[in-house]
Amino acid sequence: MVENRQAKFFYGYIVVAAAFLIITVMWGATYSFGVFFKPLLEEFGWTRAMTSGAFSLSLVLTGLFSVVAGKLTDRFGPRKVMTVCGVFLGSGYLLASQINTLWQLYLFYGVIVGVGMGGSFVPLASTVARWFVRRRGMMTGLAASGIGMGVLIMPPIASWIIAGYDWRTSYRVVGMVALVLIMSVAQFLRRDPGQVGQLPYGESELAEKSGTQTAEFSLREAVHTRKFWMLGLAVGCFGLGLGTVVAHIVLHAMGMGITAASGAVILAVVGGASIAGRVTVGTASDRIGNKRGLIISFSFISIALFWLLAAGELWMLYLFAALFGFGYGGIAALGSPVVAELFGLSSHGVILGVTMIFVEGASAIGPVVAGHLYDITGSYQSAFFIYAVISVIGLILISLLRLAGEEVGTGGQGGDTGTVTR
Repeated sequence: MVENRQAKFFYGYIVVAAAFLIITVMWGATYSFGVFFKPLLEEFGWTRAMTSGAFSLSLVLTGLFSVVAGKLTDRFGPRKVMTVCGVFLGSGYLLASQINTLWQLYLFYGVIVGVGMGGSFVPLASTVARWFVRRRGMMTGLAASGIGMGVLIMPPIASWIIAGYDWRTSYRVVGMVALVLIMSVAQFLRRDPGQVGQLPYGESELAEKSGTQTAEFSLREAVHTRKFWMLGLAVGCFGLGLGTVVAHIVLHAMGMGITAASGAVILAVVGGASIAGRVTVGTASDRIGNKRGLIISFSFISIALFWLLAAGELWMLYLFAALFGFGYGGIAALGSPVVAELFGLSSHGVILGVTMIFVEGASAIGPVVAGHLYDITGSYQSAFFIYAVISVIGLILISLLRLAGEEVGTGGQGGDTGTVTR
């Protein structure tokens, strides 16, 4: 038994703060892709589908290397993993500032940035889950709100640099910020409370209250369960729309006669609303349960995508961004707690990483299909409609997913307290 010395200060809060900062930079940089889209098209004359392909390749590798990063975090801890990811990510953006051909875009942005982004969520969310038993949903939501903060801050800044200088200078700035900040902040991460002589927050209180213990699954055991595939397919349904919005919403707005600066603000609204979604839904899930939180979040996503079909003015796009961002934030906040609730913590990093393949794989397919449909039809409407319908399928899958409290017949939904049965 590890002696608990957290009477004065619990180091887990430092871990959450470090995770928040790293996530802010990583995802803020990634979600800035939309503001670089038009400058790349204008300078090189590539099609939207060809240019989207680099973004999609990056997302595919993000998903694949999330598994690797999760496995390495389970074994070596997040500090080393995130340091290496910071080197890849920062270097990828610095190299992207020098591209002159399409294959360089695919190599520097698609491959190198994609590998670096493998550490963008899974190692950090898995680490936060190990530090908190009580308040797991809230703390994961706070850390994950860095995604929203990054989207809120970095696309407008990148757009401002492009307008004042050029897209190459903007990529250089993004690369330097990512390289220096991620490598520095990663040094404050610790794998679990035992490394500093503490216990997970609320562990002893939960044990006394429930007298139960979450079953621990290996990755092999998890993938042989129906609930693993239901969860994966559900988040994949969400990922199709997410990737498309990130890559194409600015271009869609500009096609309506809206300025590039206002288009970047749409992404910023998505980011700001997602912060509210992460904190609100993450905190609420500790009371109402992860399943209800996911149902609420998927409902917001579905409503937003159907609303986008009718959005013909700027204020309507802002409302879309607010609805979509809130739902997106809720889903992002609950991914790690749901995996912990379903499969335990012993292999949490690698299981969460495999789950992320569904999200990133779908996010990679979405932009390419949307770009291809635009190239054929001259409109994004068909893509938006398809993804709106698919998001409803995701909502249905989540509604059918049985979490811990349901499986033991207690009728409870507590996101952090249920007993998991195989």
